[in-house]
Amino acid sequence: MKLNLTKKRRNLLLVSALAVSVTASSFLLLSPKTELIKKDFAVAENQYNQLLKTSTDLTQFPRTTNKDGSVRSTDIKDWTQGFFAGGLWYLYEYTQKPEWKAAATKWTEALEQAQFLTEHHDVGFVMYCSYGNAIRFEKDPKKIELYNKILIQSAESALTRFDPKVGLIKSWNAKKSWDNKTMWQYPVIIDNMMNLEMLCYVSKLTGNPKYKDVAISHALNTMKNHFRPDFSTYHVVDYAPDGKVLHQQTNQGYADNSTWSRGQGWAIYGFTMMYRETKDKRFLEAAQKAADFYINHPNLPKDKIPFWDFNAEQKGYKPDFDYAANKVSYIPRDASAGSLTASGLLELSTFAKDGKKYFTQAELMLKSLSGDKYLAKPGTNAGFILKHSVGSLPHKSEIDVPLIYADYYFLEALLRYQKLK
Repeated sequence: MKLNLTKKRRNLLLVSALAVSVTASSFLLLSPKTELIKKDFAVAENQYNQLLKTSTDLTQFPRTTNKDGSVRSTDIKDWTQGFFAGGLWYLYEYTQKPEWKAAATKWTEALEQAQFLTEHHDVGFVMYCSYGNAIRFEKDPKKIELYNKILIQSAESALTRFDPKVGLIKSWNAKKSWDNKTMWQYPVIIDNMMNLEMLCYVSKLTGNPKYKDVAISHALNTMKNHFRPDFSTYHVVDYAPDGKVLHQQTNQGYADNSTWSRGQGWAIYGFTMMYRETKDKRFLEAAQKAADFYINHPNLPKDKIPFWDFNAEQKGYKPDFDYAANKVSYIPRDASAGSLTASGLLELSTFAKDGKKYFTQAELMLKSLSGDKYLAKPGTNAGFILKHSVGSLPHKSEIDVPLIYADYYFLEALLRYQKLK
């Protein structure tokens, strides 16, 4: 009997030892991911502490840098002013430190009047990246009620730009193209896909389907007219009052027939989100095909952070500007395209049958963005987290600089990465 008990004890000890070994091995496998996320958020905290010290006017929202390296801000009428508050909410989500929640709340509530923005389509960007995140963490019922009212009004503002005859939300008012050669009547840009999440949320909140119906109409018509046969994207599609397509062009890309990398990222992210909200497989298929174009493109660099345009300086793509005129002698990268695409691919990986390939590509993108080339050293970059983004090269604007939305989607991607096994 004693011998049998000894064997049992030995077996139990062996099983325990194996369990400890497996646990230790699992920790070692996970630790590089954990350490990467930990390191990046430590840098982000340092940088945004710096940004908070220099950005004290709640009517001026950090956007990028000036030529002298100082922070360049924007006002309540822009499209980027909600990203700083959103980034602060992501810092709070990761750290759970009350000081980040306090800062996020302050900068979110500074955006209250933006709920009435009707001059352009980006009220969804502005209000859902800020108030949409705030609602996830706010516990005060009165504040939650107020924030939801603000988002309902924001959705109403967005709907003022929807014409049922066209079936899309008008991005900009009638204007000339960037080269002054075309007069756009009803321009819709691929970026507009990112404003639809707020509409879906407000339909769930109110029980009124009209907001989501507009989002679905916009997404279906975007899918019809913004994609080329290979599922690359046009930046701008201009419509006549009856919904007829007049022009398919670019505004911030290299040429009308080229693929602006951030625009392709908006498509991946936006159609993935619309599949999440509707479970319409057409949107999932569009997201996957747009993603496949992106990750398989022969001009995607080895570090997976794209050039500002996939076709820049290629034969068959002729812009009306040159790099010399823009004082750029190289094809710049766009970290903002890399960060938002990484975030979109991570969500896409949870829906697609072959999701592993999207997860792997997103992971490579995050590792690159976490390296010295793109991640700012603490105390530099005017407090922004990522370097090397491009706003609009044709407009000679924000070339190879930090951009607040690059930071936002980088932090979002890191949080999504953390939650995925």
